[in-house]
Amino acid sequence: MRTIRYEIDPAHDGMQVGGFLRGKGYSRALLTMLKNEDGLALNGAHIRTVDTIKSGDIITVTLKDVSGAVPNASLNAYITYDDDDVVVFDKPPGMPVHTSHGHNDDTLENLFAALYPEQGFHAVSRLDKNTSGLIAAAKNKYAASRLMSDERCRPHKVYYAVTAIDAVEKIGESGEITAPIARESDSVIKRTVRDDGEYARTVFKAVKKNDKYCLYEIILATGRTHQIRVHFSYRGCPLIGDDLYGGDTSVLRRQALHCGSLLFVQPVTGEKISLNSELPSDISALFDNECTKYGFIT
Repeated sequence: MRTIRYEIDPAHDGMQVGGFLRGKGYSRALLTMLKNEDGLALNGAHIRTVDTIKSGDIITVTLKDVSGAVPNASLNAYITYDDDDVVVFDKPPGMPVHTSHGHNDDTLENLFAALYPEQGFHAVSRLDKNTSGLIAAAKNKYAASRLMSDERCRPHKVYYAVTAIDAVEKIGESGEITAPIARESDSVIKRTVRDDGEYARTVFKAVKKNDKYCLYEIILATGRTHQIRVHFSYRGCPLIGDDLYGGDTSVLRRQALHCGSLLFVQPVTGEKISLNSELPSDISALFDNECTKYGFIT
């Protein structure tokens, strides 16, 4: 359970409760839920969203939210950031984010349920099971709504991916890939570039090379499923270790893809949060461990 307290200043004197809270980013659906759960109070007493507020009043919002997943405290994912509303994990490869058929107790959601039994799990970004790195999870529906729907708060991510060195000849050291992505017709999981797909744009820059591999820094202008993996494979440069999209698995048994930077605005306090994650050892080993840290990236 999360309680948020707002003290009314003179600028909001005479407003209705609903208007004030919508100005703070509460959606109509969330306000309806709070009313139904008796989650709104004014100076300690029950209020309606149509009630009027005055300077010096205290509005209290109580968000009741729990995870329905099976708690599993034996799992491990490093916590990079943690507050009352958001936790950011550095997810290891091999760990799914959400519970699903066949993954009832081995996911990030299960770990969250063990760590925060009285809060809800709302992943506000996606990472594939075998993609490592930073992923933010909101602990309540208000934080989730702000982080997913409000452009001011929405997380901005930087990924790092490894291809064979011949990618530099095929796509260059920097540029972008713009190609529509659709679900492969005969697969539930796999995606492909196809004319009837959704618009997708990937921006990339080479930041490290040796005689075998190239490390690309990548920013997604859109967020389609498997976007980086699909776009690089489409251009003839599948990620090392990506068996689903034709990558070389002889040196790595998972796609060489890592979310290395995450920037977001804390949905309640407005503080800017900037986080980094080192490349995991299986990826940095492809460059003789010369790029575990991010000092070489400009």
